[in-house]
Amino acid sequence: MVSGLWTVTTIVHVFLWLVFLCMLALSFGLVSSQAVRNSRTHSISNNANVIVIGVSYTVVIFISILICINRRISIFRRLQKLQKANATRVVSEAPKAVVDFIRQEYARSTLIAYQSIPKDVVQEGWGRPNSAHAGVQFRRAMLDTISELDELARLVIPHQPQLRPSERMLSHFRFIAPLLPKYEDGLSPLHYYDSAIQLARYSEREPTEREYEIVLNAVKVIREM
Repeated sequence: MVSGLWTVTTIVHVFLWLVFLCMLALSFGLVSSQAVRNSRTHSISNNANVIVIGVSYTVVIFISILICINRRISIFRRLQKLQKANATRVVSEAPKAVVDFIRQEYARSTLIAYQSIPKDVVQEGWGRPNSAHAGVQFRRAMLDTISELDELARLVIPHQPQLRPSERMLSHFRFIAPLLPKYEDGLSPLHYYDSAIQLARYSEREPTEREYEIVLNAVKVIREM
């Protein structure tokens, strides 16, 4: 593949050089013929303009060749400076100074990355860092419990009605409501769950951690029912 690419590159390079030389020769011929027509003798011999044109083209060709040679030499020297030895593959092959430098830079960048992590920052609707609910989006997590509770309820009442998108939880889980314990205020966990879900569905503000814990408690009570 590499040899084929090198052949194509060489052909293109030679072709461009031939085009350049042909255009240069054509240009020299046209300019020289114009100089001959404008001369008094209409002859190429003893024609100063033709001599000036020939010298100019010779200088241009000579300078072009020098630039190409200089470019080739420069590329050759740069290629010679490239390390031809095999690359380092294990730590033992690298110099100790290099290994120590890499370790220091890695430790420094790791420390910077750790220090840049926000700490003790509370975003509304999300669990606090370093808490039991860290990284939890309360609204989404609360709404996800609806399908979980529906599956649990069907284990108790197989003919549980199908869940409708906008149905209240008190209405949908009305058949298992009598089986749930009640608090001192006469309300069951399902009442608190229904209120929290309504807030998660329609409230403009984000749910709080307390409301999320109410939902978790209701799920726990129904699971243990």
